Formats: sequence, structure tokens, C-alpha cells
Amino acid sequence: MLSRLSKYNKFISVSSQTLLNPLKTSLYSRNLSSLVFSKSSFLNKPTLSSPKLFYRNYHENEVYGYRVPKAQIVPSYTNQQLLNRQKNARLALFVEAFRDFGHLATNSDPLGIRKRIEPIEIDYKRYGFNDMNEIFDLDGIIHINKSETDFSSRESATFGEILNHLKNTYSQNIGFEFMHLPDNNARIWFANHVETESSSPKMNKEDQERIYDLLTKSEVFDHFMQKKYPQVKRYGLEGAESMMVSFDQLFRLIANSGIEHTVLCMPHRGRLNALVNLLDLPARVIFNKVQDKSEFPDPNLAGDHASHLPADATLVYDNGNSTKVSLIPNPSNLEACNPLALGKARAKQMNILNKLPDSNCELGDKVICVQVHGDASFTGQGVVAESLSLSNLSHFSSGGSVHIIVDNQIGYTTPAHNARSTRYSADVGKMIDAPVIHVNGDFPEDVHRSIKFALEYRNTFKRDVIIDLITFRRWGHNELDEPSFTQPLMYQKIRSRKSVPKVYEEFLISKGIKTQQEIDADRAKWFEEYEKERLASINYVPEVTAFKGKWSSYKMPTGNEPKVLTGVDKQMLVEIGNQSVSTSPEITVHPRITKFHIQPRLNKLKTGTGIDWATAEALAFGSLMAEGHPVRISGEDVGRGTFSQRHAMLVCQKTEKVEIPLNNLPYPGASKLEVANSNLSELAVVGFECGVSWESPNSLIIWEAQFGDFNTTAQVITDTYISSAETKYMHQSGLVMLLPHGYDGAGPEHSSCRIERFLQLCDDPFFVGNDYTHVPNMSVVFPTTPAQFFHLMRRQIKRDYRRPLIVAGPKTLLRLSAATSTLDEMAVGTSFKPLLDDLQSSANPDAVTRVVLLSGKIYYDLAAERAKNPDGDKIALVRVEELCPFPKKEIIEILDQYKNATDYVWFQEETLNAGAFTHMYPRLNQLLEPKSQKIRYIGLKICASPVTGVPTHQDAEMEENIKLLFSNL
Repeated sequence: MLSRLSKYNKFISVSSQTLLNPLKTSLYSRNLSSLVFSKSSFLNKPTLSSPKLFYRNYHENEVYGYRVPKAQIVPSYTNQQLLNRQKNARLALFVEAFRDFGHLATNSDPLGIRKRIEPIEIDYKRYGFNDMNEIFDLDGIIHINKSETDFSSRESATFGEILNHLKNTYSQNIGFEFMHLPDNNARIWFANHVETESSSPKMNKEDQERIYDLLTKSEVFDHFMQKKYPQVKRYGLEGAESMMVSFDQLFRLIANSGIEHTVLCMPHRGRLNALVNLLDLPARVIFNKVQDKSEFPDPNLAGDHASHLPADATLVYDNGNSTKVSLIPNPSNLEACNPLALGKARAKQMNILNKLPDSNCELGDKVICVQVHGDASFTGQGVVAESLSLSNLSHFSSGGSVHIIVDNQIGYTTPAHNARSTRYSADVGKMIDAPVIHVNGDFPEDVHRSIKFALEYRNTFKRDVIIDLITFRRWGHNELDEPSFTQPLMYQKIRSRKSVPKVYEEFLISKGIKTQQEIDADRAKWFEEYEKERLASINYVPEVTAFKGKWSSYKMPTGNEPKVLTGVDKQMLVEIGNQSVSTSPEITVHPRITKFHIQPRLNKLKTGTGIDWATAEALAFGSLMAEGHPVRISGEDVGRGTFSQRHAMLVCQKTEKVEIPLNNLPYPGASKLEVANSNLSELAVVGFECGVSWESPNSLIIWEAQFGDFNTTAQVITDTYISSAETKYMHQSGLVMLLPHGYDGAGPEHSSCRIERFLQLCDDPFFVGNDYTHVPNMSVVFPTTPAQFFHLMRRQIKRDYRRPLIVAGPKTLLRLSAATSTLDEMAVGTSFKPLLDDLQSSANPDAVTRVVLLSGKIYYDLAAERAKNPDGDKIALVRVEELCPFPKKEIIEILDQYKNATDYVWFQEETLNAGAFTHMYPRLNQLLEPKSQKIRYIGLKICASPVTGVPTHQDAEMEENIKLLFSNL
């Protein structure tokens, strides 16, 4: 085992036999980390050293220490010198044990349910310490301030002083877990700070009065709500009022550290209190909402529960420093808001960095993400782990988040021992080596101190840190719940307790800072203020708060918007296409990419024909970038594309240097393409990209699924944010979801993007009468040509409003020679077409007796079959490229064109209970009613699985369907 000794970075070696006898305990079976201190390491900006260890094994006769330079000779020591070093070695081990295990002995639980443990590792007697007056040299082992005003380190102290200092630092109301950090610098930093701060001056009166205001006012608010709106589930803060202290201290320190923007996400508990008493939302807004009134002036907007509402506030402090706090809306799916907050924070920071390319500003300097969690959800919900996994990835990092777990010690009605498999709920955070600070919520001044440690760590290392704020819940899951049904003993304790604000008030009275009369007057004053707000809420008219700042040029669509022309000059397209495969001389491209990707693209651009999908995509991206619109595409394998079709990033075969050719466009002011190959996550990554889209309306933001059906693991984000955020929160999003879709024999999990689910989420009117001008909440498209895809990408940015775009993307069409386009189809004056009429049939429309409407790649199979059929001219194959919004006008025009048609078919390769049929059937029948006709279905039979796992069975059934389609003409 390692000795931990280094004084002024001199070599020290200790025989393992000396260390292990007679102190063989479980502590010594662990390979502990090395904390190396010097005098300078205890200053405000410590010198952080991390020498290399030259032994990692545990044979008893080995010698342990730090690497010795070859020229250095290990000195010999007298017996007395060896005894002194042995003595300091024992002390170093003892101090290290407190840093490791001291948190187990803390008074962290206000209810006393979690018993304090006295681990054997911090039993000083096991180290041979018996004399409390024995004096030890401290340098390089532990820091104790010389005084409350002199933070420099004492040279020596008695063991009694050292023991008290360790207990006061590591085993009181705050517990620290940082020894698991792999970075030696971080461990040194943490030990420095906590050991220095434990003997720092006590809290000043100004801060104590601020804490009092927060605690007492929050309790008055909850009591007011309970009295005036007893029927409302407000998810009050009672029992966890110290959360308000943590927020206030955090926001104030954030402002003082020069961070301009704070992106905050949090669940229900205490949200109303935070909105009113910290984020400056007028209480009348909340009171209006809980009276079953809308938060929007537009009655067509659905709104959401009061405990889900967002807010934006600029918090200015006495010293003039400020930070803008954006609280994002949350759904009842609790932690689903976390990745959105991360994405929004990342986008904010990147926008700032792009505006200041030559400054010293780094990621995380100007923007911070603060995530608030419940203990049960932090442990139980997979989105937490997925979001944590993004924290240190190059295209997803936001410079470190501060996490605050409001630990109620119970989730709904499930106690902690059934809600997780770890001692602490915060243990999940150790997967990314985040330090954890456990603090007893009954002691708001300690909560105040713990926030300082957390933010300083985050700002120093730009990594995540976790505050485990251990509290309790005075009521049940909500105020209408009876918790003693399932937790009678816990709630006996809770109901016998005074509230946290009242306990702190009594403390301030005992210190002569407050009197009972002052407290009573303050409570009455605040209650009266809330009553004034309640009366004002009766006639309150909500304001329009959307479409401000970067969103000021956008609007709510009416359905009467002019058609958007998205074509581009052909010469410019050729230039962009050539650049999309051009690299610098030092990049050696893989020969297969050169042969099958680069050279064919250049040839097609010369002729202007045969433009494939990947080329059209590059032309769309590049033309938008040339016009100043950044493009970001993320997902698994997006750099090359799942099907090796994209190659937006080219990797040197000799050095692995990466180059993105489109980022060298020869146009002034051109934006950049960010290719973000993601980790193997859908839920967190889709949420992240949705957050980015909220912050970046001028950018094309794309998430591409590896296979279309992989989006199902992100269903919570799709349901709660992508499909409904506008009607619930007035948040528009231009997120594009590319979902490879096609029944190509790949089996149930690689065929369907579940297009029917997205169509079910659309608010496209069921009845398509004469007044059909509604613009649905999403666009769902199934393009079949590269030109169509090109226009879709450009249309997404060229509109003056934003809607999510769901693309059932191609697989086999990526390289199908029939599915190509020309540059003329992308030239100036062209645009996306919701329907593609059948060119063959439109040449002789009077011959058509059967109109087949369909969507997707099945068109090419049917077109090939029709070409072989002698009666093929009797069938018109009409491609519905945009399924939602329902293209009523275009369908009517085409149906009217085929005047002799008597048979109308919807043909699809998906099963009857999947695909677009259930969406299109009632709408098409309304259009066919004047013709006394109905649409009939031909496709795969109904099935619980998207497709059979036996491709030959699927092929046989589809062959029968095609025969049926071409029969009886």
C-alpha cells in the first residue's frame, strides 16, 4: 500500500512491513490515492502536483514511494529519523481514512433514520495513537489554519487538535466524498478547501438574515397556499426549505464569478416557491393558474400544470453582479428535463464562443447548467445516467453542471431502502467521477457553505459536482396524500418536529439577531403581500412572453403563409458539392471512400444528373451554411452515416486527424457544420438536441437515429417536448429527426421508425373541411428523392416559424439508381412538393382507372412492376411525400385529374396496424365522398410485430399484395 508521504516533494520510502504491522485492517487492503501537499498548496491558488507512482503491488517486502530520479541516491536514516517517519506515516494514513470514510460518521439525516456509522477505519486507536498531547509535524499531511483570520497552515499540532479538526471537517453536518476522483489534482484541491474552510470565520449577520428571509418567507408561502387553495397539489417545500438557501447562495456565487447565464431544471417539489420567491415571478401568475385559468392569452394553447411552468429572470445582487436564470419547463416525467437543460446550456455557450473567437473565454465560463433532482428519480430513472454520460463528451459537454438532489428519503410511497440499491442516492453520479457533498438540510448555514465548495470545484475543473441535500417531506407526495398509510413511523417523527424555518428562527433569537416580535411582524407582512397578489390574480390577464430576443423574428403560423422557395443557384451548388469532398493535402483519405464516394460525387456534379441522397444532403447543409445558418447533426455514427453513405467527416488514414470539408466553404460569413458522433443513447441525446433547438432557431439541428425504431427509447422526449412543447409552454423547436425506415429484410427492430406513432401525436385536424388551414404541431414526411430531401432541409430554416420535422429516412434509396435527382430540381425557383404525381400516368390521365396512393420506397418496387405490366397505364402511382400536414389541396387536384378512376387504393409495405394508413384513411375518405368512393387497403396483414423475422415470409406476402394490386385492371 502507498504511504501518502511527501514533504516538499522529497522522496520518502517506507517498508510495507513497517506500515502493515501491527495495523492490519481492512483499510490496508485498498490501493489508496496519493495526496501530495506542499505549503503553497494551501493557498487560494494551490500548486497541484501529481507524481507518478512506481509501485502498484502489495508484496509485504516491497518498498513503496514515488519515482526517484536516476541521479538521486536514497539517503540512509538513523533509527530516530525512521521512527519519526513511521509516526508521520501513521498520521498520514489516519488523515487519509477520514477523507475516505468520514462521511459515514456525519450527522447528515435530519430524521435520524440513517444511523451514523463509526467506521473502524477512523478509529484512532487502531493506528496506535494514545496520547492526545503528542505533537505532529503537519506539512504535507493535513491543513489546519493558524487562526480565523490567517488561513496559512500551522506547522504542527497535537493529536487532540488534529482529531478535533478532522471530526469538525469530515464528520459533522456535511459529508464529503472525493477520494474516488481519479484526478490527483482534484483530490488535493478538495482536501485543501474543506480543511481550510472548516476553521474559517463563522457566517456573518447579513448572510444569516438573508437565510432567515428565504426560509421564513418560503414557509409563509406554503401556508398561504394551503389556506387559500387547499384543493391544489402544490408539491410544497415544507421539510426541504433549505433548498431555497442552496439556490440563493448558488445564484449569487454564480453572478459573482462572472457567469452570465444559468440554465436551471428542476422537478415539482418547491418549484412554485422558487418561481415566486427567487425567480421574481409575480405570485398572481401562480394564483391565477391554480384557479384553473390559462397561463396564456391564446385559448388554443393547452398550457400545463402549475408545477411545470418555466420562467426567465435576471437576478441582480447588491454588488451589481447579475446572472440570467432560465428555468426550463418540466413534464411529470421528472428527470426528462435534464438533457434539455444540458442542450440549452451547451448551445448558449457555443453561441457566445462563436461570437468571441479570439477571447480567452472557455466552455463553462459564461454559462452554467444547474440540475435539481429528487432522490428516488435520480437513482431510478435511466435518463439521469444517460445525461450524466454526456457531461464530458466533446460535442455535449456544457462545462460542468451543479447537481442538487433534494433528498426527501422517500419516493412517492417507496422508502429509500426499496428505492435504490446503494447507500446514497447520489452514488449514481460516481459513474462520471463526480464529487459528492452530503449535507443535512436541517442546518441551512451548512447548506450555504456546501454550495460554495460545489461551485468553486465546478468553476475550477469544469466538471460536474453533486450536492446531496438530505431533507424530509412534511406531507405526502402531494398535500392531498396521506403518507401514514405506508410510512407511519417516519411520519410520527416528522409530525413531532418543528419546521426548519422555526428552528432557525429560534437559533437567531438565541443569538440576539432577531426577536420574536420581528419574526411575527415579518410573517404577517409576507402573508399580506401574498393576499394582495391573490386579489390581483382575479383580474389578471396573461401576457404573451414568447417570440422575444433571438426568437423575435419568428411567429405562430396561421396556415396562410406563402410557399417557401428553397432552390439555390446551380453554380453555387456545384461549388458546394466539390468542396464537400475536398481535403487538405495532409489528409490521406481511405481509398474506398475516394473510389466510391468522392470521385462519383464529382462526376455527378459535372453532369448535374444522378445526384444521390448524400450529395443532396451535403448541398442542403452547405447552402444553408453559406447563408449564415449553422448546422449540427448528432447521433450514433453520423460522421460517416450508419450505412457509410455520408462521409461528412474524413479521417486521415495515417494520423487519424479529422477534417470536415464543408467547414472550408469559400463564402464570407459562412457558418460551420458540427458533426457530433454521440454515445449509444437516444433518450438523453434527443432531449439534448431538443434543448439545443430551443436556444438556436437560426440553426439546422438534426438528430439521426442509427435505425428508425431506435427513436422509441426516446419516447418520453418525443411525447412531452417535441410534440407538445409549443402548446404547453410556447416553445417552438425546429428539431429534425432522421429515422431510417424500410422493410428490407432486417427484422422487427431495424425496419420501422413507427411512423404511425408520430402521426398519432400530430394535431392535424381529423375533419378536413373547407376551413382546413391549420398548421399542425409537427411535420411528418416520407421523401422519396434526394431533391425532395434537399428542399425539406432548407425549408426547415427558411420558414418564419419552427416546427419539428420527422423524416422517415431512406436506407436502400441511398444508393438506388432510380432514386436520384438532378441539379435542375434543386435550382432557383424550385421547392418541396407534398405530393409527387405519377409522370407516366399524368401523360395520359384518361386511361387511369385505379389511383394508388402510397408513401415511401415501395413506390420504386411498384413502378418497376408496372413497367412490366401491359395494362400498367391504367394505374397511377401517387406518392404522398408529406403525411402531416395532410396535403388536402394537392390530393384534390390530383384526384380531379384522373376523371375515369373508379378504384382508389392505399398501398403500404407496413402492417395494417402500422404505417400511415390509419392516419390517411379517414381523411382520404372525406375527399372521396363526393365521388361516392372509398379508399381500400392493400398491405401487410395486421401483426403485433412491425415485421416478421423471416424475410422470405415477408417477401411472399408482399409479392401477393403486388399481384393483387395489378389484378382486375
